[in-house]
Formats: sequence, structure tokens, C-alpha cells
Amino acid sequence: MVENDSCNSCLKTIRILRVSLVDELEGQINSLLEVLVRQEVFTRDDREEVLCQPGPRARVRKVLDILECKGEEAAKTFLSIRSNYQQEAETHSKEDNPGQPQSAEYDKVKQKHKDVLRRRSESMLFYNTRHGEKILFAEHYVNLLLVDGHQGLEIKRHEVLTFGQKRLSLQQKSAVQRNITPAELFSSTNGNRPVKKVLVTGVAGIGKTILVQKVLFDFGRNKGHLEFDFIIHMTFRDLNLIDRPTNLREMILRKNRHLAKELDNILENESKLLIILDGFDEFKHYRRCDVDVFVTELDEDAEVVEIFGSLMQGELLPNASVLLTSRPAAMTHIPVGCIDRFALIAGFSLAEVEDFFFCYFQDSALAKQKFAVVSANELMLTLCYIPAFCHIVCCILKEGNNLCGESPKTMTDIYVQYLVALLRSHTQARAETFLQDPRTGASQQLSDVVLKLGGLAFQKLMDHQTLFYSSDREVAALEDCSLVSTFLDKTVAQEPGCTEEVYSFVHLTVQEFFAAVYCAMTDHPLPDAPQHTASLTEETRNGHLDLFNRFLSGVLSERNSNLLLRQVGLCCRKEKVLAYRQRIIRELTVLCENGAHVLNHLHCLFEQQDSSLAQGLELKTLRVNVSDEILSQMDYNVIKYFLNLTEGKLSELDLTGTGVSCEVLRDIQPLLLGCESLWLGENNLDMDTVQVIAAVLQESDNIIHLGVGWSNIGDEELLALCSAIRIKKKLQELWMEGNQVSYRGLLSLTDLTPVPLKRVVAIWNDLTDRDPELLSTQQSITVNFTDDEMWEAWGNWVLKRCEVSSNEKLVMVLHKVCNISVGCLEVRWVKTFYEKLSQFIKHRIELCTEDDDVCKKLKMYESILNR
Repeated sequence: MVENDSCNSCLKTIRILRVSLVDELEGQINSLLEVLVRQEVFTRDDREEVLCQPGPRARVRKVLDILECKGEEAAKTFLSIRSNYQQEAETHSKEDNPGQPQSAEYDKVKQKHKDVLRRRSESMLFYNTRHGEKILFAEHYVNLLLVDGHQGLEIKRHEVLTFGQKRLSLQQKSAVQRNITPAELFSSTNGNRPVKKVLVTGVAGIGKTILVQKVLFDFGRNKGHLEFDFIIHMTFRDLNLIDRPTNLREMILRKNRHLAKELDNILENESKLLIILDGFDEFKHYRRCDVDVFVTELDEDAEVVEIFGSLMQGELLPNASVLLTSRPAAMTHIPVGCIDRFALIAGFSLAEVEDFFFCYFQDSALAKQKFAVVSANELMLTLCYIPAFCHIVCCILKEGNNLCGESPKTMTDIYVQYLVALLRSHTQARAETFLQDPRTGASQQLSDVVLKLGGLAFQKLMDHQTLFYSSDREVAALEDCSLVSTFLDKTVAQEPGCTEEVYSFVHLTVQEFFAAVYCAMTDHPLPDAPQHTASLTEETRNGHLDLFNRFLSGVLSERNSNLLLRQVGLCCRKEKVLAYRQRIIRELTVLCENGAHVLNHLHCLFEQQDSSLAQGLELKTLRVNVSDEILSQMDYNVIKYFLNLTEGKLSELDLTGTGVSCEVLRDIQPLLLGCESLWLGENNLDMDTVQVIAAVLQESDNIIHLGVGWSNIGDEELLALCSAIRIKKKLQELWMEGNQVSYRGLLSLTDLTPVPLKRVVAIWNDLTDRDPELLSTQQSITVNFTDDEMWEAWGNWVLKRCEVSSNEKLVMVLHKVCNISVGCLEVRWVKTFYEKLSQFIKHRIELCTEDDDVCKKLKMYESILNR
């Protein structure tokens, strides 16, 4: 083993140093290439392949890729050549000795810039801050949970609603994912390579912009990031306003004119420069960032997307540091190969939620009282782990007293109360001047303003837009309305010779809520529900309108429509309420009988909070499929709500790939007892979780099918399940493919087959030591493919699952099912299945809009299937 590690040491070294080698060798790549050819490490064809790459850094990367295929001797020679280059560079460095101190003017501008950043970041902007109101950042900042690593590139549905489970998962895995402070973002984790490019991700409202403000605020006060001389802050919302070719120098000076005199020195000293780019997901060109046209000069004019791509890939200012923030859904479009560190903002812990309440209310007794109210409401407490929603909840508690007789039960309840609270607090003092505005010469009702905002929100949401220009017809309709500043942020776009105002809702969820209010209160027809077919678009799989549909259901509910009528004068149309209720019953019936994905419809039902709706469901069979999405505590609350309403026998519950935990299963355990088929595969089922499943098997008289495939169970976990099966002897099928069970573990099943276990599926397990005697006597236990109708049905199920998966999820599925042996392909149906799967992958590759990495993986699996 030691000898094997030794013979691979040079290749390992190159892999570890890959990022720093690109920085180190980009200026010497041409001469390096000639040396490699001269020493016969590379052929002339290799050299031509490298020279075809756009830009010096891409050429270095290609050299490293080719070395991977050349083997250990080539890697050893390369490192020797590189060592000679390092020695020459050190000699030149000593001769040149450029280490002169910076000029007094440089230091003066540096201090002035810090003063500017401190002034710009000293106030915290909340969503309903009144004009002129100043809330000091130092007094209201609450620490965020920031951890190393990221949640993967799998596109989830609406990000806000996946948050709860992720936070719990992060806290449970704290030993694996290290908590870090903002000041440590650019600290090297292993000392082997410098950290230059950092990507910080987090769901909507989690605090990405607040983290950026924290970095700027501390730097301005000389309390953090002092390894840098300058920090340049840019937002993608501002960059969206640049509609002509520009250059990096102009981009920096747009909001930093005070740096003009020393900018050349600042950029020349790039190793002491940090550039922050906030809100990548809002970049209107975010799908086109993997550019192949590079900018290398600071004054070179190009499109903003080309400048950004060149900066991230080190073609422009290669020694500068970059901090990029983004929502997870946009991560697939970032050239992640250039990222040195991934960090994830996980929001508040429970203690930090309490700290936020004390900061917000500025009164210890009042803060304790309000926090106790929230702690008693599971929904409100779950939302408070997200800083943006924590503020909304505090706003309701502060300004929304006696809005209705009970605490909010749903997301829509909270947003309706938020709307009413803001309307009340912002209009009470000036109600007369608002309702009879002399500038318009006409009476203007609150309901009219809300509907105009709703019309803007709805139109732009359908067009996937979050920025609106003052020249837009819908924005112009809001001119002279004093309420606009309550719900819309305004930015002034400055271009040579003109300025234009640009608006956005204070938060995407606020836009989705206003859009739902508009749709519910006007003649606009209800949007068509997405059909679960193979033609699902990327947006549908991405949950683009999920939260909008939930808000729409909640606004059309009796209690919220009554509250909006009393407080705002908005009236839901009865025929629309009736049509919606009939539609949700009809669609739920179809989805539950077909076993199609039903989670968003369950959320819509929950938002209604009307138990009589469930009575309208005339189900022949009840199948609840919520698979392939990481479920939050809110999701489980919704599932429990629905199952408690139906009170019937549950034919199937599919929790495949949902991140289910021991605590969750224990919580829903009583509901599992009536289930016939329970699918829990693709979850990490540790022994504690398996014990809960075993308890269900011991008590249930109904469960006959159990799926725990690809869940990391081994012999010990299987033994626990076997002990439980022996008690009731009801389970007929056990699917446990893709685990770590050995033949020793399978022996524990021998007395349970063929009665009650008619079928045990154990393919793709740890079955290296074949036991012919076991195979010949236990025909109920399947450890390989056979020409059987069961497998054909399984293959069809896999294909259907692939059809409704995003490309990232598809890659995960293919990783599991493309374990092919020659023996498998001799079976007729297996060959047919893989041919169909290959055609499907080919079709997805043709439509692929994700980054090169995803497409490469799909092509790899296509080649595996066609070999």
C-alpha cells in the first residue's frame, strides 16, 4: 500500500496544486510547452492541442489535463521543470527587489476608501424602513451560521421552502462542515494552495447581502480583512444597468470616483485587492458566464458577462481575490472549476433568532414576550431561521396587533398580516392626503394601489423579471403613489448624459405574494396547473411558480379573503374561489391515484385550512409521492395535515431521496402504520432511523412493500429489520438494492423466504463472495438481473423518474443504474432498457442549458451505454 502511494505521489501533487499552478505558470506557458516537447514528455500534437485553447490560463489547465493521461514519469519530469522555473523566478525577484513601500498618496486614498465603505455600510436597510430612518448596523447585526462546503449543484424547487431541513442537516454534520467567520473566508484551509475565489451561497433572504455588508463594515473600521488594501464592492443589480461594452476600470469607477488618481497603483498591486460581486442569481446574463472570449487588459472594452467570466477564470487580474454570492439555483451557471472555496450561509440558529428579537424590539421584556409567541407557533419559528422572514415576523408582531383573532397558520397568513401591518403603519398618519391626493385630483383607494402593485408583480413574475424600469407601462401607472417606497426598492441607473430609475420588490417572495393577490382579486384567469409529463420545462422542474400557487390558494381561502376585505377593501370573486376549490380537489384526486408528484398541491391544500375540501376527494387508492426533494419541517407538517384529513388506508408513501431523518420518521410514525407500500430509498438510513422503521414493521398490519435502496444500510441494519419482520410477518417485498449488505447479511433472511417475503431485491450490494448454495435454495432473493416481468416494470419506473428529473438529478440516477456487466446485457429486456435510456440521455444533452460539467457527465453515461 505504501509503495502504491509512493508511485502516485507526483500525480497527486499536481492535482493538489492544480489551482496554484494555473496562477504560477500562466506567464510561462509557451516556453514551458517547448521544454515539455523538447524533453519528449509532450508530442507535437499535444502542443497543438494546448495552443488551441483560448487564453494562457486555459492552456495551463490543458497541460495539466494531458499530464493526467501521461502517467507518473511525465508528472515527475513536469515537476522538475517547474522547480527550475521557481528557482529562476526567485533569482529575478531578488535582483529586481520591487518591494518598495507604497506612496503617501496611496495610503491616503486607502484610508479615504475605508471611510467611504464605513459610511455606506453603517446603516442597515430593513424592508419597511421609513424614509430618513437610520438603523445602525453595529446595533442590529446578528451573527450568521457560515460553514465550509456547499449543498451540491442539484437544482431544488423553491429555495426558501427547502431551507428548514438543510439547516438541521448542517447542524447535525457540524463535525464534517467547519463553521467559519467572515474574516476567515480567504484563509487557506490546508496550507497547500492560496484561496483567491470564494463562492458564498444561500437561499433567498438568508443573509448573503448582510454578510457582504458585514465584510465592508469591518474593513472600513480596520477590524477585518486587513490582508487587503482595497475592497471593491459591486452588485449584479447595478451591473444589469450597463447595456453597452465597458471595461473593468469604468466598472470600478462608477461608484468609486475617489479612487481615480490611484487606480493604476491599486490594480497593479492586485494581490492586495478584493472584489466583491453580490447577487449572481440576479445577473440578467447569468446563463452565459462560461465564456470563451477573454479580456486580459483593464482598459479593454467588452460585454459585462465577458469581463465577469475573465475575472472569475483568472484571465483578468489573476492575483486579485474575488468574493461571489449567489442563490443555489444559479450555481450551475458559475464556472465552478475556478472556485477555491465554497461557503454556505445557513441563517440563524435558535439562539440567534432570539438575539434578533432583542435587537429589533430594543426592549428586553417586550422581546421575551414576542419571542415566546413565536416559539409557540411552529410555522413562524421555522421561518425565523431565515433572517429576511425573521424581520417580517417581527414587523407583524410590532405593528400588526389585533389584525385577526388568531396567530398565523400558513405562509399566506403571515404575508397578508405583513401587508396589512405595513399599510396601516405607513398610511395612518397621512391617510387624508393619501386618499385625496391633490396631485392626481381624484380619490385613490388603498385597494387600487395594491392591485397596481399586484399587476406589476404578476406580469413580471410570468416573464421571469425582478427588475422594472421607470419607462415600463406598469411602473408608470404607480407614479405619484406614496406607497410605492413601502414595497419597492429604487435604484438610479447613471449613464453618460441620462439617468433612469430602476425598481424591484424588496424580496422575491413579496413579488410572488402580490402577484397572487392580483390574480385572486381580478378577472385574470387562473394560471394553468403544470402537467406532470415528459415535456416538463426546466422552469417547471425548478419550481418557478410553486410559491406563487401556494400564495394564490391562501389568498382565495375564506379567512384571508375576509381579512383583506376588511382591512384593504379587496374582494375575492366568488366564482373564482369556487372554481379554484373544484380544481384543487380534481387535481389532487388524479395525482394521488396516479402516484404523481403531489407536494406542491398538498401545500396549496394546507394554505386553504379547510378540512371540508378533503371530503370532496373520492379516491379509489391513495398514493402520496413527494420523492426527490429535500423536505423541510414545513413540508412534513403539510403531509401530516393531509394524511390526518384523509383518514383512509394509505396505499403508498414515497419518501425516496427526501433527506428523511430519524426524528422525522418518529414524528410521522403513527401515520405510517396504515401504509401498504413505503419507499425510503436514497436517504442516509443510520441505525437509529432503521430502528424506527423496524418499530413500524412490528406494529403495522398493513405494510407489505418496503424500499430502502441506496440508503447505506449494511448487515447490522438488515438484521434489525429482519427481527421486526418476524413479529408481524406481513411484509411481502423488500427492495434494498445498492447497499452494503454481504452474503452473511442475506443469511438472516433465509427463514423469511418465501413466506412472508415473496421477493427480496439485493442487486448492487457487497456480494463479492458468491455462495452458490444460498442462490440455489433461496429463489426469492434476487442478486442479479433475470428475464422477468418484475425487472421490466422496474426499468419503466426508472425511465419515468428520469423524465421528471432535472439534469443534475438525472446524473445522480444514472450513477446508480448504469452499473452494467456483460452478463446483464445478454438479457433481452435489459438491453432494451439501456437503449431507451441512451436515447433519452441523448435528447437531454441536445437540450442541455446547464454548465459544461453537467453536459460532460451526461455524455459520459451515454458513452457507457453505447460501448
